[in-house]
Amino acid sequence: MLTLKLALAQEKQETREMLTIYGKYTRKQASKEEMHLANQQFLDLIKGLGIGVVAVLPFAPITIPVMIKVSRMVGVEILPSSFAEQKKITNSSEKANTSKR
Repeated sequence: MLTLKLALAQEKQETREMLTIYGKYTRKQASKEEMHLANQQFLDLIKGLGIGVVAVLPFAPITIPVMIKVSRMVGVEILPSSFAEQKKITNSSEKANTSKR
């Protein structure tokens, strides 16, 4: 649950930054790099909405992990980037803890 909370907090912050950049774009003050970051976050937002729709369906605890596994086998990432980054951080910290023992 803590990992989910951290990932959602990161998504919230990135979405606020995205909206700020889009606001700057309307005043023609955003750079190409900022627009690239904002567009990447927009794609993450759409990915999150897609998973949210599936989450309300019956058998979601079974279908979501299966969808994630199959999508990775095909080479498509359906989770937002903050969830993938949290997984990497969690895995690296677990490896560090086991190596200390």
